[in-house]
Amino acid sequence: MSAREIAVFSGSAHPELAAEICAHLGVPLLPVRVQRFANDCLEVQLQANCRERDVFIIQPLVRPVQENLVELLLMLDAARGASAARITAVIPHYSYARSDKKDAPRISIGGKLVADLLVTAGANRVLAMTLHSPQVHGFFDIPVDHLHALQELARYFRQYDLSQTTVVSPDLGNAKEAAHFARLLGAQVAAGAKQRFADDRVQISSVIGEITGRDVIVLDDEIAKGSTVLELLDRLRELKPRSIRVACTHGLFAAKAIERIGAQEDVLEIVCTNTVPIPEDERTDKLKILSIAPAMAEAIRRIHNGESVSALFEPA
Repeated sequence: MSAREIAVFSGSAHPELAAEICAHLGVPLLPVRVQRFANDCLEVQLQANCRERDVFIIQPLVRPVQENLVELLLMLDAARGASAARITAVIPHYSYARSDKKDAPRISIGGKLVADLLVTAGANRVLAMTLHSPQVHGFFDIPVDHLHALQELARYFRQYDLSQTTVVSPDLGNAKEAAHFARLLGAQVAAGAKQRFADDRVQISSVIGEITGRDVIVLDDEIAKGSTVLELLDRLRELKPRSIRVACTHGLFAAKAIERIGAQEDVLEIVCTNTVPIPEDERTDKLKILSIAPAMAEAIRRIHNGESVSALFEPA
């Protein structure tokens, strides 16, 4: 570590991940006190010295998203008020990245608004994992280090025979990431032709690519209600793949999505990372959770030492 001391804090959203990141960094996770006043307002106190320190605040924007967002803003403001030398918001899941365009009249582009709030609160830098769309990176007026979990996912899937594997993106928007993942595995790539009619209603008319008799890995950036994956599975079955596995970075799994996808007999596995917490009682035997803590810790170390973060993604 560099001469300037590092200070790592965590909000309430995912303290287990923050503790794991700190274990890999070899630094303590510093204490934070969060209390709620009688009028329902939050108060946050960082209970360690921040003056002239390199401060990292870890907080994914997960349910309850608005509570966790306000808590993060208050932590950033507290660090700035405590004369931190630099403040990095570490956001493993940036949920408002879905609100990235004006696709209906009189709606807010929430991804940009939240980016502005983070900067206003005191963030000098953002470290994020697998943003929903690349343009969200440009919503910030400060440096953004944008990680992805494809290396971790690829490392896991290399335990299998990949000679007849096709990576399938549920839509053309995620096809570039799927193609990158396929290259890491030495596999083919395919994509669904998807139309979305509502948050939980999608239609996939066809799948472009070679599927029949092949081992399929469905790759998405996040799975929320699982409606897209379930619709894609129906199209894939028509093409008779040999096996099906499902993978994503952010396993949000709302509305019993794990249960619904896991109930599909031909789905052998559901693989995700721990960017968001998944309660023990919601997990199934088919679910495999990979840790992104080593990658996040290495990125934090590189930021702290002024080293290249993009070098993390260069081929080994």
